[in-house]
Amino acid sequence: MRVPTMAMDSTISRRQVLVAGATGAGATVLAACSPSSSGGSGGAPASEAPGHTLAALADVPVGGAKAVTLSDGTPAVVARPSAAAAACFSAICTHESCTVRVSGKELNCPCHGSRFDALTGAVLAGPADRPLDRIAVRVSGGKVVTA
Repeated sequence: MRVPTMAMDSTISRRQVLVAGATGAGATVLAACSPSSSGGSGGAPASEAPGHTLAALADVPVGGAKAVTLSDGTPAVVARPSAAAAACFSAICTHESCTVRVSGKELNCPCHGSRFDALTGAVLAGPADRPLDRIAVRVSGGKVVTA
């Protein structure tokens, strides 16, 4: 038995190739900029659950900082500017989205050398040109928890 075949035009126009390429590139850019991606602009996740314990206040040195992890696994830093206060920042560098490391009163990016103030998240040295994203926290029962 013979199966009938359909003749198909297998030529592709230059316009079709360009449109397909542009569509793929646009999808890649959108995926890279989405808040749930590991890259992007270094923004802190908007989904952080209020009341999530990040650290015991006593585990963060006064005038220093400690690396922590948010409830979704994103790296962050808890700082202790005074005995009773705490602050929190995303540990994602605002330059190229590398994870910064705590080094005393500074947060250092191992990728390109940006340095941030551990207590404020402010840029001390570039190439980063904006501070680390702040994450709202409060001190409750001797623990630093998301607000």
